[in-house]
Amino acid sequence: MAKYRHHLPQLSSDLFITDGGLETTLIFREGIDLPDFAAFDLLRYDAGYQALQKYFCTYATLARNYKVGLILESATWRANSAWGTKLGYSDAALAEMNQRAIALLHSIRKEYETEQSPMVISGCIGPRGDGYIPTDAMTAKEAQEYHQTQIQVFRDADADLVTAITMNYVEEAIGVTLAAQSIGMPVVISFTVETDSNLPTGQSLKEAIAQVDTVTNNAPAYYMINCAHPTHFANVLVPGETWLERIRGIRANASAKSHAELNESETLDDGNPEELSNQYRELKHQLKNLNVIGGCCGTDERHVEAACKACLPVFWAHLSQSVLIQRI
Repeated sequence: MAKYRHHLPQLSSDLFITDGGLETTLIFREGIDLPDFAAFDLLRYDAGYQALQKYFCTYATLARNYKVGLILESATWRANSAWGTKLGYSDAALAEMNQRAIALLHSIRKEYETEQSPMVISGCIGPRGDGYIPTDAMTAKEAQEYHQTQIQVFRDADADLVTAITMNYVEEAIGVTLAAQSIGMPVVISFTVETDSNLPTGQSLKEAIAQVDTVTNNAPAYYMINCAHPTHFANVLVPGETWLERIRGIRANASAKSHAELNESETLDDGNPEELSNQYRELKHQLKNLNVIGGCCGTDERHVEAACKACLPVFWAHLSQSVLIQRI
């Protein structure tokens, strides 16, 4: 049964990490071919399964060593019907891959979880279209119907929640939220933004979050930002604005390049882990509820470990201040 579905531990003030750029790590560091960035396809054969297992165990070890929580995000960003069909999967075979992805995370949690390092299993939902460009845009109702099947598989596989990663237009985010809400699954929405801090549609991040919350009656457990460099969005995170309290997670790119530039690049830009970690520390000061940190394109365990180390002192300082206030 799902361990944390009804009490997500990351809704506390404790620090949680998640993984980095799964696909870019596998392609550029491990030399593994991923057609259409579909990491779930590796679950078809033993060597692919082992590659994913090794990848996730790296982050489970980090979480245990630093005594922080971990969000285990399944390798299913491309495991929805449009991409599955393109890759030659039947509906039944695609459902099996989604189930295997969650089962892998259950086995890792069983081996690595400790009392100091709770490990939450999330079913990763990706966009139906391109991750950077809002192609094949759906209405909210169409998106709800489209994503419902994958979310149901995650529910039945005992995932704790679902997380929609790289949402680039608001209607799809609303549809995912409504689909999860309809079957009792906690849901997290992670938007991506361009270098101007807006969604690819031109809508501001503030407006997108407000629209999802209004339509769904604040259904998402929280929001995240992913697949963008901190320099692309830090300027709109003005301390004191209440909408920022809804943001708990950041999965930043290693590179400050735009989506268009990343699409055209044939080499990996892995940035500077220490510089990125300092930017995470600044983001923590701007976002008082930020406690889920990980990476996206170009990042790996070096970036996530550096960000974890950079944010830990901030959390201890906040904890000490809270204890002092309580005593007073």
